Amino acid sequence: MSGTLDAATRDKLLADPAALLDDRELMRALIAAREAEIGANVIDIRGRAMEALESRLDRLETAHEGVISAAYENQSGTAVVHRAVLALLEPQDAAGFVNALQEDVAPILRVETLRLLIESDPADESLPPQIAVLPEGTIRTLMEAGRRTPRGDDIALRPVADITAELHSQPVASEALIPLDLGPGHPPALLLIGSSDRGRFSPSQGTDLLRFFGQVFRLVLIGWLRE
Repeated sequence: MSGTLDAATRDKLLADPAALLDDRELMRALIAAREAEIGANVIDIRGRAMEALESRLDRLETAHEGVISAAYENQSGTAVVHRAVLALLEPQDAAGFVNALQEDVAPILRVETLRLLIESDPADESLPPQIAVLPEGTIRTLMEAGRRTPRGDDIALRPVADITAELHSQPVASEALIPLDLGPGHPPALLLIGSSDRGRFSPSQGTDLLRFFGQVFRLVLIGWLRE
């Protein structure tokens, strides 16, 4: 080694040998040179072990990056939902509350549609016109669309179903359905959310943030219904 390196480079490497170990490309080159020197009939176990450790390190780094990315997305999603909740609390009357869904809250959530559906008599004029009035039993049918087994009051995340497509009032690719129990004396209700992004709502995703948003929405709506 001393015959092929100048004194300054050799002294630098001897003073800080970790610099070699931290450089992956340089270590690969050294291992390849060693294997070429010993010939193809001899297996360098140390070299194979280093390759295995390097592969494992790559997987760990990828997993680490995935965890960081997921944490960032979760933090970002939490901030968005908090802003949406504040927008729900701003309206001063029931009509303003319903209008704010599509005009104010939907843009905050970065979705195309945000509609409130309630099972009621179509002739009932006490509800704001922005609320979609559905026949009795319709919400359960909407929730079960595409499912083999009903899952009670679970939130549904899925590609948009044929049965709900028209209710969005504009084309969407995926949707979230949040059932709302408004308590005794009130009919079933549903919060329908639609996105043009097909991957925005998927059955494999978590529902904690949407569940929180739905609970706040339910409490605010009950407050307006009592007036």
